[in-house]
Amino acid sequence: MPEPDSPTPLDPAELGFKRIRYEKDGHRATITLNRPEVLNAFDFRMLREIARACEDASWDDAIRVVVVTGEGRAFCVGADLRSWGAELVDNPREYWKWFGAFKDMHDRLREIGKPTLARVQGIAVGGGNELQMACDLAVMVDDAFIRHIGPEHGSVPAGGATQWLPIFSGDRRAREILFLCEEIPAPQALEWGLVNRVCPRAELDAVVDELVEKLAAKLPQTIRYTKQQLNWWRDISWHETVGHARDWLSLSMLNDEAKDAIRAFLESRDG
Repeated sequence: MPEPDSPTPLDPAELGFKRIRYEKDGHRATITLNRPEVLNAFDFRMLREIARACEDASWDDAIRVVVVTGEGRAFCVGADLRSWGAELVDNPREYWKWFGAFKDMHDRLREIGKPTLARVQGIAVGGGNELQMACDLAVMVDDAFIRHIGPEHGSVPAGGATQWLPIFSGDRRAREILFLCEEIPAPQALEWGLVNRVCPRAELDAVVDELVEKLAAKLPQTIRYTKQQLNWWRDISWHETVGHARDWLSLSMLNDEAKDAIRAFLESRDG
């Protein structure tokens, strides 16, 4: 990925992305997570590429709306434990670096200065739900679900879920989602305020297109500052906790509970 000399947007082809597809079409930019073989789980490069795409879109005055989606049957299932889980056990320094890339991706997306729309075409698990919550609006297919599994796998879901679920769904429902780790079907996700629209798969693109056109028709500078004001609740909960979460989760890699859970997960996948 080339480093820019100035805040000048580039043709997506010049950015050399390998884990995502980044496309521009008129006033829309689309970021597609493109690791369907691992359900679009994050690895380090994917996090860096999403952050760089958000930066580029924020610099492009022709872009009015950014759509975030996934390739295949999953929107995103969070961190790719198979690619980095083993090397982080007993290695808090390395975890701290990885979490920094995750935090940077979230900050770039949330502070992009224009509306973002999650096109949730499949399941959104763990960090995948945190990714869609970081967007301004979300449209979800009716046969998908949202789920958090961190408390079952040795990871506190403090990369957006503990901060934002109480804002989205209320305190009691947030605790239910994170403590019970149960699937939240799309209709329930809509009822609980986790997404804005739910529709059949055949109608997904039409619903997304309609929302994109409505958003693109708004005054860009006014929308940008409206978004900044609306972000206050998310920002204050995020900035007051995420640094502590980064350090605590890093140190938790020395904890037997987290280590045993990660190793069990990796062994189950390998088996």
